[in-house]
Amino acid sequence: MVKFAGFFTVATLAALAASASAGNASYIGSVEVVRGDSGSERAQGKVFLDANRNSRFDAGEEGVAGVLVSNGLEVVATDAEGDYALPAYEDMNLFITKPAGYATPVNARMVPQFSYVHKPGGSPPLRYGGLAPTGPLPEAVNFPLIEDGVGDSFECLAFGDTQPYSNAEVSYVRETVGRLLATRDNSATACLLFLGDVMGDDLDLYPRFQEIVSVGGVPQYFIAGNHDFDFDASEDAYSFDTFRREWGPEYYSFDIGQVHFVVLDNVRYPCNGVDPHDFCDPSASTTYNAVLNDQQLSWLANNLAEVPEDKLIVVSAHIPLVTFTDADEQKHQTDNLPALYEILGDRRVLSLAGHTHTTEQILPGESFEGWQEHAGIEAAGFHKIIAGAVSASWWAGDLNDRGIPHATQRLGSPRGYYRLQFDGADYIDTFRTFDRPESEQLHASFNTPRFREWAGKLFAFTDSYPVPSEVLPPVTVNDLGDMNMLTRADLAEGTWVAVNVWNGSKESEVSVSINGGSAIPARRTQAGEGEAVLEGPDYADPLALAKQATQGRQTFRSAQGGDETAGYTTWQGYEWKSSVAGPFQDWMLTRKSSHLWRADLPSDLPAGVHRLDVATTDRHGRSFSETLVFEVVESLPEMAWRAGLWE
Repeated sequence: MVKFAGFFTVATLAALAASASAGNASYIGSVEVVRGDSGSERAQGKVFLDANRNSRFDAGEEGVAGVLVSNGLEVVATDAEGDYALPAYEDMNLFITKPAGYATPVNARMVPQFSYVHKPGGSPPLRYGGLAPTGPLPEAVNFPLIEDGVGDSFECLAFGDTQPYSNAEVSYVRETVGRLLATRDNSATACLLFLGDVMGDDLDLYPRFQEIVSVGGVPQYFIAGNHDFDFDASEDAYSFDTFRREWGPEYYSFDIGQVHFVVLDNVRYPCNGVDPHDFCDPSASTTYNAVLNDQQLSWLANNLAEVPEDKLIVVSAHIPLVTFTDADEQKHQTDNLPALYEILGDRRVLSLAGHTHTTEQILPGESFEGWQEHAGIEAAGFHKIIAGAVSASWWAGDLNDRGIPHATQRLGSPRGYYRLQFDGADYIDTFRTFDRPESEQLHASFNTPRFREWAGKLFAFTDSYPVPSEVLPPVTVNDLGDMNMLTRADLAEGTWVAVNVWNGSKESEVSVSINGGSAIPARRTQAGEGEAVLEGPDYADPLALAKQATQGRQTFRSAQGGDETAGYTTWQGYEWKSSVAGPFQDWMLTRKSSHLWRADLPSDLPAGVHRLDVATTDRHGRSFSETLVFEVVESLPEMAWRAGLWE
């Protein structure tokens, strides 16, 4: 396999993906825009079967009846000839809901072409260009389709927060998402869902990102996130204009099999002077808020009125509807969630989100303190998945064995994505990492008195000092010592196994056994019964925290690079540069987790080497396990080289 400097090149990825693309017989094309004076103030055109695949409605080609078309507010179905007409607005997305059994064209980078932006005057001046003036309303906007072979059984991959801020981090996307898509069998994969924060503020990086992701030969659907907007937009109406140019509408829907996919925009920017929160005050720094605007909610109600009740509705939005991670924060949960609940009614719904850089399973009936105050609901009404982040903790941390930052996520999961397998209106969700087999779904470590003392010192430091800092931290990962060596004092004072099940839910069952003995049930540290989020050394993930505690990469410096290549950068050029190897920032540390289980160890384990088997069964009945070997000792031996014996 040809590599360049240890990494895949885009050309190599494309070659690897050739078989998948050829099997897909990608339909490259566009929406047909017929220029001319229609003599009407209504948007009109045809949805048609593109027999010769030239993206033009030609003589002899047939219209497709019953296809939903929208202007972003009203929704109509095409008539028997495939024709539609809708009111036109000065700034609108005109789009179809791709019907099941059909495919829209994709562009050369596998982005579906199902929409037309009508914005006669274009965007105001924006750093990344926004939308060019579209001119008068076209005479017709025609939407081509072809029949496809995707039935009721298929899969989609969901990626949260790729969020590269630089070309260096786009390369990390190539080595994770690009490599994955180029080397896996995509024949059953009908869609890729990117759940927002596709980019990290620098929207000029979109084209390279698109080229990398296209190697899988799978249609890509994008959700707008709070790092995908034009930061220099003066009002929300312009904030996603560059996103619209590159990807398409901020909200839309499409059908595959028995699933109706709905993409929503719940990021208002700027919210200052619009939403009634302190952080949105006109005098506050320009920022965003999580809310669904009224026009979008009206569109959704109109859209769902045309969708059969027995279809599964998959709702994707960037900011979670509610979240465990930020349950006590208004900004990171959707303001007017009850309005969405009312529109969805009793339908069967799965929602997907990103934003928090965590994996979370929230099942119906689950509840945490803060939801009622900040999102207006007491408990979850349907299944919600927060799909983690490809960038995990923003591409931070030391490099793994593939040369990618480990960036362990805030609730302790590794970097990854979700595979959603649909069979009719049923589905199975699986969290996948980029470097481990599907059978690996958890990790386990020991929460000892020694760990709790160490973690308390670490937390006190990150609460008191900026990160990175030139202040020497009180502890590093080296001070934690051998995490799998337990003393009798550790056992007597309380030691338990902390099991992080990355895709765990309240329905997961977790147990441990020692030396083949009887299973010891583990209990979830957060019951999800309306309690507050619990955090601190007792609720931390020892193994995740050990990885997050000490980052040597921020101390790297060379004679050649000097300041320019010292440490590393993330976010908008924020420098992780220091002469001291310190931890992640306090809010990035795994002080808490909604998918952590605890099993207390017996206090009378004899000295010696022991085997610990950890097992979990998920909500779909699948079982996963891991084995640890640990030691019990009377007291900790000297762990360093005993130099005194050689003097």
